[in-house]
Amino acid sequence: MGLNQTPSGERIHIGFFGKRNAGKSSVLNAVTGQDLAVVSDVRGTTTDPVYKSMELLPLGPVMMIDTAGIDDEGALGQQRVEKSLAVLNKTDIAVLVVDGTEGFSEADIKMLDRIAEKGIPSLVVWNKADLLSAEELSGKGNLLGDRGRKLLEEERLLFVSAAEKTGIEALKERIARLYKPESDEKKLVQDLISPLDLVVLVVPIDKAAPKGRLILPQQQTIRDILESGAGALVVRDTELAETLSGLWKKPALVITDSQVFGAVSSIVPEDIPLTSFSILFARYKGNLAEAVKGAAALRDIQDGDRILISEGCTHHRQCNDIGTVKLPGWIREYTGKEPEFCFTSGTEFPQDLSSYKMVVHCGGCMLNEREMQHRLKVAAEQGVPMTNYGILIAMMKGILPRSVQMFPKVAEILV
Repeated sequence: MGLNQTPSGERIHIGFFGKRNAGKSSVLNAVTGQDLAVVSDVRGTTTDPVYKSMELLPLGPVMMIDTAGIDDEGALGQQRVEKSLAVLNKTDIAVLVVDGTEGFSEADIKMLDRIAEKGIPSLVVWNKADLLSAEELSGKGNLLGDRGRKLLEEERLLFVSAAEKTGIEALKERIARLYKPESDEKKLVQDLISPLDLVVLVVPIDKAAPKGRLILPQQQTIRDILESGAGALVVRDTELAETLSGLWKKPALVITDSQVFGAVSSIVPEDIPLTSFSILFARYKGNLAEAVKGAAALRDIQDGDRILISEGCTHHRQCNDIGTVKLPGWIREYTGKEPEFCFTSGTEFPQDLSSYKMVVHCGGCMLNEREMQHRLKVAAEQGVPMTNYGILIAMMKGILPRSVQMFPKVAEILV
């Protein structure tokens, strides 16, 4: 998978924020060397956040996000501001663009505080440097103020002119310096297998499967297996039994699509570890232990209780869709109750979950880790149990202990 095909959930998300006409769209265009964002003298040209996948050296694959002005006005303007603030929940690096001819505004200071509260690495870009005096550029002027001078000393503020393209290379270097990946990089499956192992992946092909391709969790898992030096054998559930009987070696692991979990478990011998793509992603981007605990909430569901089923991506829902059709059906069958189901997808995720008895989320392959962690935090702070598709299905099928046995600390929860 080349850089251009790197999934959005695996890209470093860089958000550009600022007041209307501070020049954030111009700065973003200068950084990327492309006209990604519309630039105009009309205040409020950027409305909804604009996303663009690209490569930014030396970081590599990134997601650049241009946002609406944080000082927008009126009812519609307030909605735009809220969308800009929501972008913080997925931002790995925040760039606050300030109009250098005006200095910090109250809106800028509030935004800086919000960024700091969320623990997001950030930079302040003092734009329109071409219009500033030598005194201001030296940091001794009045516009920077005490806070600006402190940021300058910390090398977290730099002077830039989007119009004259000055300071742009320095900005790129500072952005790259801010990003500090985990030293022990998390893996989907590499730490569970060894070189030359055989891993069998069960991928059902039905009406809901995308024609001509595998879905993202399947692609990413195959890539992770290959990077470990192991072999990946992909098979449909309908051919699984015959395939296993004809293998030249015993699989080290079987990974299945959640919707055929029960059938696959009945086919795969007990001495072969079995899990699902959803469970692997819960560990990769979320909190597997908390998701396992969250699944238990289903046992207390009563008639009329509200259950939120949330997907991180948007797609055309087809007949027998797992999120809107299969899961509700299995939940009704398991509980014998008639709960009320609510559905969200993409960037839609309620910040107020108080009316829900539980949240069932997809694996989150299209969300970056920061956004997935934000959603988990929202649920945890409001005391609403949250789990994901694969974990809940495994519990309902009575195979959850088997599905997490390769994660001893998580398996202990079920003892």
